[in-house]
Amino acid sequence: MKAEDYANLYALEQDFWWFAGMREITAALLDAACAPAESRLVLDAGCGTGGNLTWLARYAGSGRVMGVDLAPDALRFCAERKHRGLAQASVTDLPFADSTFDLVTSFDVLVQLPGEAADERAMREMYRVLRPGGVAFLRVAAYRWMTSGHDRALGTQRRYTLGELVGKVERAGFKTLRATYANSLLLPVAAFRRLLLKRAGLADRGSDVKPLPPSLRWLNRALEGVLRGEASILQGSRLRLPFGLSAICVAERPRR
Repeated sequence: MKAEDYANLYALEQDFWWFAGMREITAALLDAACAPAESRLVLDAGCGTGGNLTWLARYAGSGRVMGVDLAPDALRFCAERKHRGLAQASVTDLPFADSTFDLVTSFDVLVQLPGEAADERAMREMYRVLRPGGVAFLRVAAYRWMTSGHDRALGTQRRYTLGELVGKVERAGFKTLRATYANSLLLPVAAFRRLLLKRAGLADRGSDVKPLPPSLRWLNRALEGVLRGEASILQGSRLRLPFGLSAICVAERPRR
């Protein structure tokens, strides 16, 4: 990612429809495994500019939320948000002792890791630093055929089917608690948009994480509403959505 991408992420992470809506979906899937307000030690593995560190406090309760990221630019923005529990490191080599955390999250980080099987090394590290009975929440971009200029701009290395994600998670030792695609309702719109951009020769126009033009800012609330509606469908059910822009796995390190 470029410095401009981190600046846009920092500016948009609180209110932009994608981030706000996906936090609602995260809560719909994670609340059942991690009831809010208990005391936990939480790690966001690949915390970016820190927007989710603030939000994850709902799961820490009287405990603590920590973040790790390899990019100095990302950690500087985390510091601007007044976060203190930060470490500069790769998620493939976490600087924490075994069985430290109660919850580890990974939001669209595994897709960025360079090198063959780097994502699997990261999953094994998350397993290692989780306590027995601890929970991991992993979200990744879905479908290689959806690769776009956005992916190339951000250095995306891989995309997943849900089956691929679950298979790797379970080979790392986890027990799957919940797995589903997400952002399903907008997949046809996104696919059609990317096809149009490709035909217009605009497929490499850079990251999609940027402010909406003033004339389209009304879309922010509408698109967030779509994701909130999807979250309400997922909450309190065992429904597995059959397709979507994201694949998500909630998993547990088994108690032994």
